[in-house]
Amino acid sequence: MTPNGTSATPDRPAASRVDWVDYAKGICIVMVVMMHSVLGVEKAAGETGFMHALVTFATPFRMPDFFLISGLFLSVVIDRDWRTYLDRKVVHFAYFYVLWAAIQFGFKAPGLAAESSWAHVGYLYLESFVEPFGTLWFIYLLPVFFVVTKLTRRIPPLAIFVVAALLESAPIATGWTAIDEFCARFVYFFVGYWLASYVFALSDRARGNPALAVVALVLWALINGVLVEYGYSERPAISLALGLAGASAIIVAGTLLAHMRWLDFLRYCGEHSIVIYLAFFLPMAATRTLLLKTGVISDIGTVSLIVTCAGIAGALLIWRVALAAHANFLFERPDAFWIAPKKPGAVLQAAE
Repeated sequence: MTPNGTSATPDRPAASRVDWVDYAKGICIVMVVMMHSVLGVEKAAGETGFMHALVTFATPFRMPDFFLISGLFLSVVIDRDWRTYLDRKVVHFAYFYVLWAAIQFGFKAPGLAAESSWAHVGYLYLESFVEPFGTLWFIYLLPVFFVVTKLTRRIPPLAIFVVAALLESAPIATGWTAIDEFCARFVYFFVGYWLASYVFALSDRARGNPALAVVALVLWALINGVLVEYGYSERPAISLALGLAGASAIIVAGTLLAHMRWLDFLRYCGEHSIVIYLAFFLPMAATRTLLLKTGVISDIGTVSLIVTCAGIAGALLIWRVALAAHANFLFERPDAFWIAPKKPGAVLQAAE
């Protein structure tokens, strides 16, 4: 049990979740939806709005924190037998990737065919099993991280960290998303797994001294903002430092919000972060198209904000409608796709 009275095991029931983890994931998923919404609106409109600055500010830490949190509870399950481990960490995410890649592809196929041909569309669909499709690259890559970490668990962690840090700092750009993002992100996932006890200790200290935590957050925000503004954030070593510092800042922010019970919608988003991640593309795209074509709102920043909110709320609405319509397979893995005994009350969780 953690000091806030919640279980820190990945098989925990919903009633005993770690609140600050859900707040941190909520912040992350909101930033992810914001990025896709803002950049999509700006690309379609050909101009930028006030939301662009927020997206740029979050670039160094938006995905590092998501991956770091995904590795937090891995030490509890990494020594399970391979069959159970693969079921929970590979088959689980593979099912949702294949399903939602097909759904996304179904919506995009007519437009792609109009630009080329249906034969090319078929080729692109087959390619999605090698080259992650659209926004789904996160759950494509997570199983790879889980397998690599288990395979290398006998290697000294410091050695793995050094190699992973060098990969993150190296200018690797093969054009293959799986390789490029593995090199850029694995270090954060591994840090979450390897240094989980320090992450929880950081949360405990922030909870115990909130005034100091707020000061630290302000200082971090200033440094991160300056380095991003002057173009230093993507330089070797600096990018890694900003990624880890930003992840730490989100953890501290999540801890403070959980302690004060503020912005509870962020905790709710964190609890359902993968639900949002899977489904936000449709309400996001629909709202963007509607607002830009009608021109009812002229300010691009406002349009971007509305599209962001619609993507989040729309994804949660799709989830609720799916459950009401007994289409649970969209967000819960059916029994037929389990290769190991199913745990009681299993549902889709970001870190599980």
